[in-house]
Amino acid sequence: MKRTLLIIGCGDVALRAAPLLQAHYRLLGLYRSPENRTLLRLRGITPVFGDLDVPGSLGKLAGVANAVLHLAPPPDHGKRDTRTMNLLAALTKRPKMKGAMLPQRLIYISTSGVYGDCNGALVDETRVLNPQTGRAWRRVDAEKQVRRWGLRNRVSVSILRVPGIYASDRLPLARLRQCTPALLPEEDSYTNHIHADDLAGIVFAALRHARPGRIYHACDDSSLKMGEYFDLIADRFNLPRPVRIARADAEGRISPGMLSFMQESRRLANSRIKRELHVNLRYPTVIECMAKGAAITVENG
Repeated sequence: MKRTLLIIGCGDVALRAAPLLQAHYRLLGLYRSPENRTLLRLRGITPVFGDLDVPGSLGKLAGVANAVLHLAPPPDHGKRDTRTMNLLAALTKRPKMKGAMLPQRLIYISTSGVYGDCNGALVDETRVLNPQTGRAWRRVDAEKQVRRWGLRNRVSVSILRVPGIYASDRLPLARLRQCTPALLPEEDSYTNHIHADDLAGIVFAALRHARPGRIYHACDDSSLKMGEYFDLIADRFNLPRPVRIARADAEGRISPGMLSFMQESRRLANSRIKRELHVNLRYPTVIECMAKGAAITVENG
């Protein structure tokens, strides 16, 4: 009999992972928008209604799954992830079904932004956290919540810290077409990447092999500065490379959101996912993916 996996956050990555997961799990997926219900059913996922911002809507989650995959983002304000808080409270409530129990495993998808700016240093999973934005603080809060919850309830909790995700429909083509500048190479920041298909594979591997309480960097082998990444995409799609400007001249020419990412430079080590999760990346680097042209198609418009 298959075990049951509850997916929280049924977006692109979860849907890519679904075919891998279905061989081992009966899949349940939380949804709040009616249009998503049909989509989940088409992907072989049984929809379960609930809204992480409305605790009273989560009563059906207690005792329904052997494992939980938590991909839902935090709210867009404050320093607390109230969505994770509501989820964990719902999972802990006494189930109405006879014989139901807490899940044995929970995988939380976090972000590499929890490290803040590392001045381009190579960072492994033991690096001290230094969140510098509201979104990073909320991720740190979520990580602390799930780890404490796991220890308190004897549930195996593992965390994947994920950098920038790319795929055919997740490329900065609009930015390049708008001729938004990038920073001068000597002032640019290192950025980290993972193809969405590889992330789906890492999620599947984590459910099978992740150690309790363990952190993993879900990233590829790339070592690129942000401008180099933009140049690669521009060359692949025959678009002009972005002009380079000094950081001092960036205000007003680069969006505040993008500038906040450009203020953090780090290179993530990924040996742990290879050694412990037995991950073999389909796209080891962005350069190799662009060279293959695989899974990368030109955007309409």
